Formats: sequence, C-alpha cells, structure tokens
Amino acid sequence: MKHFIRSITVGLTLLLPAMASASTWSIDPDHSSVGFKVKHLMVSNVRGSFEKYTGVVDIDDKDITKSKVDVTIDPNSINTNVQKRDEHLRSADFFDVAKFPIMTFVSKKWTNAGQGAMKVTGDLTIHGVTRSVVLNVAPFSKESKDPWGNIRRGTSAGTKINRKDFGLTWNKSLETGGVLVGEEVDISLEVEMIKAQPK
Repeated sequence: MKHFIRSITVGLTLLLPAMASASTWSIDPDHSSVGFKVKHLMVSNVRGSFEKYTGVVDIDDKDITKSKVDVTIDPNSINTNVQKRDEHLRSADFFDVAKFPIMTFVSKKWTNAGQGAMKVTGDLTIHGVTRSVVLNVAPFSKESKDPWGNIRRGTSAGTKINRKDFGLTWNKSLETGGVLVGEEVDISLEVEMIKAQPK
C-alpha cells in the first residue's frame, strides 16, 4: 500500500511541471488589432480593421505544438474609415453580415518555425465558408505585469488569403484593364493577451 501511494505521489510530482507549463490567455481587444489591406484600382492599398472580436489562447510553453487558439470576429465591426465603403462591405455584395454575423479562426496545428516563431494552421470561416490557412506567428514576448496586477504577453501574426476562396467575389472591371478590388488580402494581427487567474 505504501509503495502504491508513493508511486502515485511520484507520478503527480512528475506531472505537475507539465501542467504548470500550460496557461490560458484572453486576447485584450483594447490593445490588439485585426487588420487587413487589399489593392484598390490596381494602384494602391486600402487598409481596414475589425473593431470587435474575442479570443482565447491556450499556451503550452513546454510543448508549443500542444497550444490552441480560438477567435471570433464580428464582421459588422469592419472599419475602413469610409462610411459608405463600410456599408457596402457589410452588404450582400461582400460579407453579408445579416446572414453571416460571425467569422472564426480555430487552430488545428502548431509548428515550430525556428527561433521562437511558429506556423499555426487552422480553420478560417468567413461568409459561411471554411478554409485552412496558415498564420505566421512571431515569438511570444516574455510575461509582464501591468500596474493593475494583470500578467500580459504579446505577439504579431499575419497571413494572405484570396477573398474569392470565401465567396467574396464582387468586383468591377476597369476600362484601363484590371479590376476595382484586388483578390489577395493581407491579414495582420497585433495581439496582446491577459493571463487567466487560477481558479
């Protein structure tokens, strides 16, 4: 019996460091951004962002490949600093927010990319269409305590998608050749996270 109890104690002791290496973080929308840019008239880039989103990141520092991220974005919160353009983007020509009120990203695979960087493969759902995309994620910062006692951490990430892959096909041809709106969209993320308090 004593040997059995000792075995369990040793097992738990070995398990605790692995458990301690995993932590849950909430994305802080006040200090983060979900941005994008796309070609306009084949001559310049228009930039925009989504102002409302939530996300949870489970980080396993001992084995980063076991980490997870789950993000929900409100497409109705799109902002390109031009009201008429934003209204058009919310319409059925583009995001059709009345029919598809959320966009999501759920990670499926984390891969080390060297020197702390990662490639995070996941399912991106836009306009009711789900496609696999790969985020290039910069190394996580060290933990830092803010003046209110919260533990924070940050990173940056980016990827490129073709909007037509998600059913966003609206466009107009130009007399000079080309189209009004580019198909390739650059997505850029600046992420600051707050560590969940132990229960």
